[in-house]
Order: sequence, then C-alpha cells, then structure tokens
Amino acid sequence: MWGYCGILSLGHGAFFALGGYAMGMYLMRQIGARGVYGNANLPDFMVFLNWDTLPWYWHGFDAFWFALVMVVLVPGLLAFVFGWLAFRSRVTGVYLSIITQALTYALMLAFFRNEMGFGGNNGLTDFKELLGFDLQSDKTRVVLFLTSIAALALGYIACRYVVTSRLGRVVAAIRDAEGRVRFTGFRTHHFKVWVFTLSAVLCGIAGALYVPQVGIINPTEFQPLNSIELVVWVAVGGRGTLYGAALGAAVVNYAKSTFTALLPEVWLFVLGALFVLVTIALPRGLVGIAARFKRAQHA
Repeated sequence: MWGYCGILSLGHGAFFALGGYAMGMYLMRQIGARGVYGNANLPDFMVFLNWDTLPWYWHGFDAFWFALVMVVLVPGLLAFVFGWLAFRSRVTGVYLSIITQALTYALMLAFFRNEMGFGGNNGLTDFKELLGFDLQSDKTRVVLFLTSIAALALGYIACRYVVTSRLGRVVAAIRDAEGRVRFTGFRTHHFKVWVFTLSAVLCGIAGALYVPQVGIINPTEFQPLNSIELVVWVAVGGRGTLYGAALGAAVVNYAKSTFTALLPEVWLFVLGALFVLVTIALPRGLVGIAARFKRAQHA
C-alpha cells in the first residue's frame, strides 16, 4: 500500500482485528458446555449479559471452513467498500490517512459496546481447542508458529507476483505520477481499490493466526497505535521492498519487547522518535543502509 502504491493507511489494524475476531468467534463456539456457565449454545459473556439466543451473525462459526471464509471476506469486503468510496472520490494524502485512522477508531468504539455481541471490553478469550487440538499444548503452539511462517512465505510470494506483474508496474506509476497515469487512460482508483483490498485480506489472515496463539482478542486491537506500528515497521525496514517490511517488523518488535520489559513508559517515545528519525534521515530504512554500504564497497 505505502511502498509501492504511495498510499499511507493508518487504519490497517482494523482489518487485522476483524480477521482475529472471525477466528475468535469460531474458537468461542468450540468451547461449548466447557465454559464457566456450562451453556453449550451461548458463549459465557452472553450468558452473563442475560442473552437468550445466539445473534444471527454468530451462526455458522461452529464450522472451521465458515470461519476461514469470514477471515477473508469481512476485512476484504470492508476494504473494498471503503476503498471504492474513498479512491473514487480521489481522496489522497493526509486526508486518506486521517479517514483510515477514523475508521479503525470508530470500530474500536463500536466493539467496546456490550450490545454489539463481541464480548465488549473483555473481548473473546478462554479458548480451549482448534480443530480438536488443545491450544495449551506445546505441539499445537509449534504447529501454529510454523503455520505463521508458512503464511508469511506464501504472502511474500503472492505480493512478489503482484509487484513484478503489469499490475505492479501500473501501481508503481500511480505512486510516482498518478495524474499522468490517469491521463493515459487508466482508471487509477480501480488499481488502488484492488491493492487496498488485497492488503486488507492479508491483514485479516494475520489476525486469524494471531488470536489462537495469544489466546485473546479484544477491542484494543483496533486502537490506532497498532496501525501506526505497522507503518513504522515498513519505514524502518524500507519502503518499496517486501523483505524490508518483514525485516522492519522483526527489528521493531524486538525493540518493543526489550523496552517494554526494561522501561515500559519510554517505549511510545522511542517509537515516535524512531519513526521521525527514519523518515528524515533514512527514507529507505535499513534496506537503504545495506544498499549504500554495498555501493561503497564496490566503489
């Protein structure tokens, strides 16, 4: 979205959270009568809130295949509708960044409400099993970790195919000179919507893999800070490269783990300073440093 298409989104954490909620709903349905209240038909939080029946939008989540479809469909559909409205109206630049951030903030406020039927501020938790496998088992955790690695590899291959195709060349041209691309006859908003939707689907899949490994999903996953962190990953690693984004994610999260353990109150300041520093001094991120070092060696 940002490195190849030039669109800075500050709301992709919303798609991550929606994919996580879709998987969380399936995991909640698998608890059955093993919950605190022993109700096989309703999750514990619904029993606590005196709900009598399961909401219509929870139906189907007792099937794994249905949950997988929703993991892709819900973020993808929201991104398609939002992107179509925004890009067709030629909303760009900082204005687009603001409305994407508003989107994820609005969803966070909505999911905090108990009457929405998603667990309110507590969210969905106390998961027991996935496809019959105990989520507390070390073997299950290893398989989920390996599945995440496989998903990263497949996501990289898919994105690599996109950016090296004709579509990718048009997208890069939109980033560099959208007006010229439009004047040559391309409907640029179609390409933007396509890339926006694809990136949202990838976020949804990531969220679905995240939830069974951490054991909880709640509305704080929608908070704008999460979306900003995604942008920082890309900035630190290097815009305009796929492996740079993955590298940035690893480096920033390692720093986050270190600072939140030693000086938790300092981390947000470090994150902000890191983003400003990289944007001003290292526009190509860590990948740019490596490329500069390689050129110096050849010289």
